[in-house]
Amino acid sequence: MRFMTTSDKPENAPVGESADTADTTEVTGIAAQDWARASADPQYRAAVVDLLGALAYGELAAFERLAEDAKLAPTLVDKAELAKMAAAEFHHFERLRDRLTEIGEEPTRAMEPFVEALDGFHKQTAPSDWLEGLVKAYVGDSIASDFYREVAAHLDTDTRGLVLAVLDDTGHAGFAVEKVRAAIDEDPRVGGRLALWARRLMGEALSQSQRVVADRDALSTMLVGGVADGFDLAEVGRMFSRITEAHTKRMAALGLAA
Repeated sequence: MRFMTTSDKPENAPVGESADTADTTEVTGIAAQDWARASADPQYRAAVVDLLGALAYGELAAFERLAEDAKLAPTLVDKAELAKMAAAEFHHFERLRDRLTEIGEEPTRAMEPFVEALDGFHKQTAPSDWLEGLVKAYVGDSIASDFYREVAAHLDTDTRGLVLAVLDDTGHAGFAVEKVRAAIDEDPRVGGRLALWARRLMGEALSQSQRVVADRDALSTMLVGGVADGFDLAEVGRMFSRITEAHTKRMAALGLAA
């Protein structure tokens, strides 16, 4: 699942890598190959097409959602900030769309399998106000970013570089933290409502992510070790534990109880 690029590094370092070790960890297997070599495996190619399709639609949906959120912005400064972030999300979408075309895949066809799940998530978690929208972007989207960063560590070098680039923070993380903490300082009662909202987002995001992977054979095979190197069922469990831990840290950054 992909909704909007947010990042609060170092928690979002690639799988198994901290900010201190990311540049020194030895990579092997597919993670050491380029796209031309790795894509010779048709199952791996299918998994990457799914991954890029999911990311591309997520970025497009993020662009649309930020444009809608801008309508709720309380000031012109906030509205302009969200518009700038929306433009960055659309640029990320363009990079993914162009990459799909470059490797001989039709972008719309690659995105279509993920439309229902992502649209369903957004429908079920439509924010009721400006603050809920900020928390959704920061908490919900960061969960998706963590998941894709975990997967990226096991991709070929070309695909990994692109995925990490489009997961780069558009500036929303610091913006959301500043605005939410200011609102809680002004009215502490806001914190309880937003904490409940964030917990709901966590559950929905993890549920939808797992559902998307389960529905796509190539992606699920990648995660349990049938395509990319290094993943097994135990590691999948540890991966979701790391994502949960990062969520707890983000809640603390917002001034909310996990």
